[in-house]
Amino acid sequence: MKRTTLLTFTLACAMYFGSAVQAQRIAFVNTKYILDQMPEYESAQKELDRFSKQWQEEVDERYLQIKRMRDAYNAEAILLTEEMKRTRQDEIDRREREARELQKKRFGPDGDLFKKRVELVQPIQDRVYNAVKEVAGQSYVAVFDLGGQSSNLLFASEKYDKSDSVLRKLGIRPGKDKNSGATQDDEFGEDPVEETPNKQDGGMQPPVEKRDGGSDPMKTK
Repeated sequence: MKRTTLLTFTLACAMYFGSAVQAQRIAFVNTKYILDQMPEYESAQKELDRFSKQWQEEVDERYLQIKRMRDAYNAEAILLTEEMKRTRQDEIDRREREARELQKKRFGPDGDLFKKRVELVQPIQDRVYNAVKEVAGQSYVAVFDLGGQSSNLLFASEKYDKSDSVLRKLGIRPGKDKNSGATQDDEFGEDPVEETPNKQDGGMQPPVEKRDGGSDPMKTK
């Protein structure tokens, strides 16, 4: 009877401490920090800015033409017949519809700028995602992202930041002036320090949901 009780107690302790150790296998990365250090991401952003500026100028020119047409109509309205007024107003209304349609085509939810962003940025994001998976390997059960505005991680100790490891996986030397992440990063896939985090030693706290919404640098898919 005593042997059975001792065995049960031993198994319970093993399960408890096993869970505690497993809970340590959590890391985080900052994808915004990672992307900002990738030259190809900077090039993609410049290309997006170029297209955005070009298309915005195109839309602005349409509205400028409409303004000129409306100003001319207002100045000449007193001299126009009712039929001529209707014709001019119909033309202005048609131009306004076309301008709105062009603006939606360029900058709408599924517009040209969105498609161009997916085309240019998604391959880079895929590379980052694959590098994160390689760094995580079999060592971590979860990797949080602190780079998105919708991150739900309230606090994390810098020793669990694997952002620099991901950059090295991508063949990029991490920058020196780093605003987030550990300054002494572990080697790729290395297990984190096995100690129980708590509020006193600056460890990781349970996630708290945030309701701020917003877009995430890793969510153009």
